[in-house]
Amino acid sequence: MNQSFRFWILVSIVAISGFSQGMLLPLIAIIFEQDGISSTLNGLNATALYIGVLVASPFMEAPLRKFGYKPIILTGGLLVGAALAFFPVWKSFWFWFLLRFIIGIGDQLLHFGTQTWITSSSPKNRLGRNIALYGLFFGIGFTVGPMVARLVEVNPSLPFILSSLISLTAWGFVWFLKNELPEKGKETTSFLGTMNRFGKVFKYAWVAFLPPFGYGFLEASLNGNFPVYALRNGLEISAVALILPAFAAGSIVFQLPLGIISDRYGRKNVLVTVMLSGFICFTIAGIIENSVIGLLVCFFIAGMLVGSTYSLGISFMADLLPRQLLPAGNLMVSIFFSFGSITGPFIGGLAIQYLKGASFFYVISSMLFVIFLALIIFKPLTKQEEMHSI
Repeated sequence: MNQSFRFWILVSIVAISGFSQGMLLPLIAIIFEQDGISSTLNGLNATALYIGVLVASPFMEAPLRKFGYKPIILTGGLLVGAALAFFPVWKSFWFWFLLRFIIGIGDQLLHFGTQTWITSSSPKNRLGRNIALYGLFFGIGFTVGPMVARLVEVNPSLPFILSSLISLTAWGFVWFLKNELPEKGKETTSFLGTMNRFGKVFKYAWVAFLPPFGYGFLEASLNGNFPVYALRNGLEISAVALILPAFAAGSIVFQLPLGIISDRYGRKNVLVTVMLSGFICFTIAGIIENSVIGLLVCFFIAGMLVGSTYSLGISFMADLLPRQLLPAGNLMVSIFFSFGSITGPFIGGLAIQYLKGASFFYVISSMLFVIFLALIIFKPLTKQEEMHSI
């Protein structure tokens, strides 16, 4: 099987995953809002996906080592496609919560399988580029998703059915791939073995999980908290609709160039630079919080820089870990991203409610500065320490 053909199928699968997530978030929020469900319950329902990711993550490494990449990706694709098709069957808060939970498990299987396959098979000099394309395709899918949500005005079932058909079509192409198993060391394929490897992975590469955590925190708080913060500060809805996509646009534009630059100049150097720049951008945003043009520029530049921290974190993790630990490392990336996605809106909401001034932006800039400091102080294990650790 041509490696290039496999790579493009894998990133296409990721784009479909981004598409389904990007469509579900606004679509279900709109439907629940129209049905008079409180914003608190609406937000609770949205966390089901991330809860699914967190609950399932520790149990995924053993099946991957036993059965290989292809069955894991096929199972994930089937769960997502089938769950999307079941939304029109019964409109119920807890039934939809369960379906989003299942989609969280399916999406995690998709991401875990594709991420690990790409990081394991990419040559070092193209790893940053390949993972950047992975992040880029997810971002494009996530951006297109909300456009399909508008079809709810034509028919409430149409967005769900359409996204299910698109997901299952992409799923069909995975059957053409030849299965492979991850590289094996002395590891056992058990839950306890996974927990043991998590400890080793954290010892090697703890700092590489902070950028994905930061990206989850940032993305979820910008989408969940910024509209509330902006409206309370007197900005118009039209201004929010213009400012918010600027971050996503910036990240899409610069995802691939930053990945290629990181291949050349080193992942840590690029991450240190973008974290410090992101801290400066959001600090400035706090100072000029009432300027629509100023915020638009800040969000776009911040997107260009810190919008790639998830994919850069994956590449940095792959640089730091021996290949046999990559499955556990990729799982920990997803776990930290999910923690960030859950804690971001909660902490951002507390800041908006209890602190005055531009507190929301300063919470984000402080978080980025802490990650910048962690990157500065991090020292990789020496070869002697590595041998002792394994």
